[in-house]
Amino acid sequence: MTDSYSEGLRRPTWRRLVTHTSGIIGLILIFFVAMGALLAPVLAVHDTSTQNLGNALKAPSAEHFFGTDELGRDIFSRILYGARISLFYSIFTVLISVGIGGALGIISAYYGGWVDEVIMRVTDIFLAFPGILLAVAIVGVLGGELRNIVIANSFYIAPGFVRVARGAGLSVKNNEYVEAARSLGANAGSIIVKHIVPNCLSPILVQSTLRLGTVILLTAGLSFLGLGPKPPTAEWGLMLGTGRAYLRVAAHVSLIPGGAIMIAVLGFNLLGDALRDVLDPQQ
Repeated sequence: MTDSYSEGLRRPTWRRLVTHTSGIIGLILIFFVAMGALLAPVLAVHDTSTQNLGNALKAPSAEHFFGTDELGRDIFSRILYGARISLFYSIFTVLISVGIGGALGIISAYYGGWVDEVIMRVTDIFLAFPGILLAVAIVGVLGGELRNIVIANSFYIAPGFVRVARGAGLSVKNNEYVEAARSLGANAGSIIVKHIVPNCLSPILVQSTLRLGTVILLTAGLSFLGLGPKPPTAEWGLMLGTGRAYLRVAAHVSLIPGGAIMIAVLGFNLLGDALRDVLDPQQ
């Protein structure tokens, strides 16, 4: 007998998801953000780094859909290319965190004993640090390049995946089919790959979707604080930070990238909540 999440995977998940109101809204928001990122070279009619001080801080118009920033650069084009950075590095961060955190969590659950103690105590140490402070400390040491932000964000969210994977692993490792495989002489690696991992995918998928929004927000926060990529990179948090000085005279310079961050984070959060409802038959 499998756990409730794995049972949810065998149900017509997609059909249930597309009838879930918040799931539909989340998918629509993510679709628009993803399409903007993929089609940026086509939709961006202006170069993201070309400056025109005579055209600075212009309001949205037919020529510049979202207006221009303090250096006369087209905000619409920069938002599209900023979506590429936010989505790519967020997905990359979550994949790294799932690979490391999920593996450690499942190993911890399966072997137990001192292995479980060591892994979980180290996990508790990382969880004891406030996420943004841990990320700031790591980026402060390594530098504000995007690859270092990925490392910092991975250190922040990987411990959460350790706990989720461990909890899911504990719920299935003593089930009949696992005991049967063990009695038939299957080794630990085979049991973990064939029986434990497939039954832990649903909660990890839900956690991954929710964490995508967290990583987008954290990356933007680091850039807002000046610890992210440097100008003229088109990154949402950096755009938000540089535009705050012009809130009184040109609020759109900050409000538009802030709105982009909100839409992306809201989309992933709504989709994650919907997946949790759909994949858990007890909901």
